Amino acid sequence: MDRVISISLGELTLKGKNRSYFEKSVVKHIKNAVKDLGAPKVYKDLGKVFVEVNENNIETLIKRLKKVFGIVLISPCIRTDKDIEEIKKASIAAVKEAMEKNNVSTFKVQTKRADKKFPIKSMEINRQIGGTILRNFESLKVDVHDPNLYVNVDIRNKCYIYTDKIRTYGGLPVGTNGKGLLLLSGGIDSPVAGFMIAKRGVAIDAVYYHSYPFTSERADEKVKELAKILSRYCGKIRLHSINILNIQREINQKCPEDELTIITRRFMMRIAERIANQNGHDVLITGESLGQVASQTIKSINVTNSSVNIPILRPLIGMDKTQIIEISKDIETYETSILPYEDCCTVFLPKHPVTKPKIKDIEESELALNVGELIEFAINNMEIIEIEP
Repeated sequence: MDRVISISLGELTLKGKNRSYFEKSVVKHIKNAVKDLGAPKVYKDLGKVFVEVNENNIETLIKRLKKVFGIVLISPCIRTDKDIEEIKKASIAAVKEAMEKNNVSTFKVQTKRADKKFPIKSMEINRQIGGTILRNFESLKVDVHDPNLYVNVDIRNKCYIYTDKIRTYGGLPVGTNGKGLLLLSGGIDSPVAGFMIAKRGVAIDAVYYHSYPFTSERADEKVKELAKILSRYCGKIRLHSINILNIQREINQKCPEDELTIITRRFMMRIAERIANQNGHDVLITGESLGQVASQTIKSINVTNSSVNIPILRPLIGMDKTQIIEISKDIETYETSILPYEDCCTVFLPKHPVTKPKIKDIEESELALNVGELIEFAINNMEIIEIEP
């Protein structure tokens, strides 16, 4: 008997003629996620993906695989030959392990035969394995409606026995659905937005704005750490770090105070659009949630959109803060996001920012600025950092 992890691929199996493309992509991401753990063998068996494991790396493997988008379920399995006596032995071992972890009094055997040539039908396998379990565990009873334990027998080119199903994030393999540029701040929202879009198969890079020396190096390190955590889901991230202090000073000196935030936001979008166009990104991604701050009213978002032509994805737009925090805790960005380091949005913060800006008024205010020159200066002084998982 060998130990493997069974991987179920969810919506990838609905992709028709494109299914093999998505499967190859998710297998590539699985191999990348586990390659430093002794390069365990990853293989396919009649539509499912399996990873060979040993006692030393199984917990780490499960933790890594849970972060690979495109996977919906993970099941630690015992692998045997397709021999009914071997299957019985493996089933006894699987039930014994399950009883050591949980309080089990009832069970049900479920058999799937992906290999239809296997001579024993599913119902007969259920009967034989069920009888074997009853003989070996006197305290257990069969309950076909609501058992404590499901004993799954999966017949493929090999036979796989498992009792546990670990649900994962699902989604699509990163890189199968284009490439996006995330406006990553040090807050709670933008890392969650990046996670949500990456989960739909979009490869992610990021742009980060700071106002050094008004913002500190610790704030920079915080954003790099957030990008690092995200990269465990998305793979390698190119982080574009841009100082916009010069832009903020110009706006503060030449534009109405209440428009400072919205005009700065339009500069951020324009710079991000330039980077996206230069690097083949299809969309911008932001962590905006409707009504959360002055720049996130419908009118403010409309004015922000009018500064660029590239599509903007806002996956959090209809979510409240509680929902966003729950996701940030789940993906392990929350504790870093709440570190109390200032960001560029707190520099030159107006006392009463406009919440219902008009495009015409904002464009008139921007006539006082040399927009092209300010953007060019910021991009020419940009730093690019490669963030690895």
